[in-house]
Order: sequence, then structure tokens, then C-alpha cells
Amino acid sequence: MEVKNLNSIRNVKRAIDFEAQRLIDMLEAGETIKQQTRSFDANNGTTFAIRDKEDAEDYRYFPDPDLTPFDLKDDFINEIKASIPALPAERVALYCSEYKLPEYDALVLTEEKETADYFEAAIQHTKNYKAVANWLLGPVKSWINDHSQSINDFELKPDQIAALVQCVDDGKLSFSTASTKLFHLLLENPTMEPAVLAEQNNLIQQSDSSELEPVIDAVLEQLADKVTAYKKGKKGLLALFVGEVMKRTKGKADPKKTNEIILEKLK
Repeated sequence: MEVKNLNSIRNVKRAIDFEAQRLIDMLEAGETIKQQTRSFDANNGTTFAIRDKEDAEDYRYFPDPDLTPFDLKDDFINEIKASIPALPAERVALYCSEYKLPEYDALVLTEEKETADYFEAAIQHTKNYKAVANWLLGPVKSWINDHSQSINDFELKPDQIAALVQCVDDGKLSFSTASTKLFHLLLENPTMEPAVLAEQNNLIQQSDSSELEPVIDAVLEQLADKVTAYKKGKKGLLALFVGEVMKRTKGKADPKKTNEIILEKLK
């Protein structure tokens, strides 16, 4: 196929992708593929036929007298294949099957080789693959976009992102605190360990029942009328109780533990 009306590298890629799928669909449907000159429609990313070509010579498909014929052996081809890094499509398949990531996450992570490399380096330090993807597609990507930089300019190393994930997984921090506070502190102090920095800045969340229960008791006592309403069926008030505890502890209470204790007391 010859495709005309391509005015950018992006449109060349779009035309190739469309033509590849179109020809595959035709072959699978048992249709005959004709040699054609086609034009690209940039508005919808498709091509359409301008004219058919009867013979390959019309395209000047004939041997170049200055090029010597050569035969590539399978061993040579396999050796080259083995030396080539995994291509985006292979990585997408791996991320979806092996790491159980949603296809959207896998596609975005593999848009740039450097981002995929960073992701794969980070998951060498944690098995929470989805959490690493969330960090890269959330806080990290936002920082990169805000500073008009690339992942290569990002100061935090992959193992530090894994350490942030571990802080959340261990219950030391909520994701909200880790992403809005600790993340930015770490960017200012890139040589420090996230857990140590969180401790120094008094960010470690309270998960000890003995520390949380007095606060929870005070909240339920103050909101006694809401407790009565909750017991009569207004279950949505649970969020109010948790929110009040979070406010009194300045966001340091472990939301999950707080929720468990409040539910137990409301019984």
C-alpha cells in the first residue's frame, strides 16, 4: 500500500496502525488485498482508496542492481531478537498477566520506555505492583507535568517510591498523607528514608487502640444525638464520626482502625 497526505510523524504512525489492522481484518475475512494508492484522513485516522495498481512495477518494486542479495539465518535473527529490549506490546501483556494491572495502567506506563524501566525497577523492592502504578500515574506524573520534566529528571529513586508504598502498606501512613505531605518532604530531602522522614515530621498515623479510644469516646459523647440517629438507621453518620476523629487527631488517626473501633462501640 502507498499512503499519501501524511503531514506529520504522528499521522504516519496513525496511518500505519490503521492500515495494519485493516489488512489483518481483510485477511481474516478471506478478502483479496489489492495494491492501492490510498489517502489519509487526519480527522478520523482512517485511509481511503484513491486508485488501484495493477502491477508491482507501478510502485517500482524491482531488484536494485546495487544491492547484493543476502540470506538471514534463523540463528542470527533469534540472536538479534534476544538482544532487543521488550517492546511496549510485550510489556503491556506482562503487566496485565503477571502483575495484574488494568490495561489502562499498563498502556500509560509503557508509553515511554523510561517510565516502564522506572516501574520495573521499583517493583524489585515491593510486590504491591498496583500501588507502584498508582504512585507513578498519580503523584509522580503530576509532579513531572507541573515541572515540565521527564522521569529521567525525577530525583527520587525507584526504591524510594517502593518505600513510600511500604509505609502505606504497613499502616504507618494513609495514602493521602503519604502523597500530599511525605512525598513533597521527600522531594526536598531525597537522600532520606521515607519512614525516618515521616517519623521526624510527626506524620506516623495512630493505630494504637489505647490512643484512639479516648478520642473516639469524646467524639461519640459530644455527638450523642447523632449516635441515637445512627442507631435508628442513619448509617451514613459513620463518616461524620470518623471525620471528627480525624480532625481531632489532625489527620493522624488510622482511618481503618478508627472505623473498626467506632463500629464496635456503636454496637
